[in-house]
Amino acid sequence: MGAATTNEKELIDWINQLEDQAMLQNLKMLKEETEGKDWWDEISDAEKAGIDRGLDDSKSGRTTPHQEVRKSYEEWL
Repeated sequence: MGAATTNEKELIDWINQLEDQAMLQNLKMLKEETEGKDWWDEISDAEKAGIDRGLDDSKSGRTTPHQEVRKSYEEWL
């Protein structure tokens, strides 16, 4: 069983045993608040534009290898 499946099972078991009505209500509200939401719709136009620029850079090969970036920040790591 994978880690995600194990986590899901543990959460389901925990929720099934919950008797705290306030906690159950909070979980229900969390579910309702997050249903159907996509993080893309929650970010600003400037953030979307930045992500799009990054994707365009990546597609065009304008990237920096991980090792090169690590080397430039070596003194702080």
